[in-house]
Amino acid sequence: MNLEQLAESIRNFEGVTRKREIEDIVSIFEAVRPEYGNAIVDFGDDAAVIDIGGDDVILFAADGIWGKLLDASPWWAGYGAVVVNINDIAAMGGKPLAMVDIASSNSPKACRELMEGLAEGVRKFGVPVVGGHVHPDTKYNSLSVAIIGIVKKDCVIRSDTASPGDLVIAAYDMDGRIGPNSPYSWDTTSFKEPAVLRESYLVTQEIAEKKLATAGKDISNPGLIGTLGMLCETSKVGASVDLEKVPRPEGVDFEQWLKMHPGTGYVFTAAPEKAEECVNIFEKAGLTASVIGIIEEGAKLDMYDKTGRVTVFDFSKDSITGIGSE
Repeated sequence: MNLEQLAESIRNFEGVTRKREIEDIVSIFEAVRPEYGNAIVDFGDDAAVIDIGGDDVILFAADGIWGKLLDASPWWAGYGAVVVNINDIAAMGGKPLAMVDIASSNSPKACRELMEGLAEGVRKFGVPVVGGHVHPDTKYNSLSVAIIGIVKKDCVIRSDTASPGDLVIAAYDMDGRIGPNSPYSWDTTSFKEPAVLRESYLVTQEIAEKKLATAGKDISNPGLIGTLGMLCETSKVGASVDLEKVPRPEGVDFEQWLKMHPGTGYVFTAAPEKAEECVNIFEKAGLTASVIGIIEEGAKLDMYDKTGRVTVFDFSKDSITGIGSE
């Protein structure tokens, strides 16, 4: 596959295209913007940032599990719902505090598997599910989880604050395997001890406290390039990525890897003088991290290798979520 084909594959990847409805949804709330006075950050980031009048702010996020993934394994959906919510708080430098869930199930067996998966996530990460709501008699299975966290107001890692000249850092836990219910899921957590997992997700708090990152996101369903695209879109910048510098595991197809949703993975930006320290902190926590590119002026996200260079997204005419686009 050449670069043009790879770029087209990423643009049309379902993990990317499913984000496009967000723009229309967000527009509905424009009329009630005056009610958002305490929201420092709202739509477009991994978590909302809520001002509570002190040095700390609340991080507030929610994720729903994709229906086809849930049907493949209710237990894995419950467990994965914890992982993705923990990552949303961690990506912003925060400490997760507690979760609530809303579940629907078409059988007692499915309901129990969902809850057992959630419970295993609590055991692994030490963040409790403190309540929620259950519909035990629906014709379908579904699960959504909301989470709150806390972080110092001056330490929040946002996704709309990258600037031209910042270096792009990708950090992954390479000790993983392709997940049981999707070829684009990289499981790095289900087989590890809680102490190991908690060390790896707490690493972002150190990066936040030392103010090493200028922006960041956890790598989610759109994969590495798609997630960086969302960061560029909200920051109103472009970027270029050297594909030969992207950390990758052995034995996994590279196109598949670029679309992977890792159990533990981040794309951060940092000023050139702070990037090395940021990489070192990730590495000390057991992640594999590397500078893979640079933030640029303009609206294009390019990727390149020794064969050439190609534009994946041109935000003057393309969009992923539409948030931040002109």
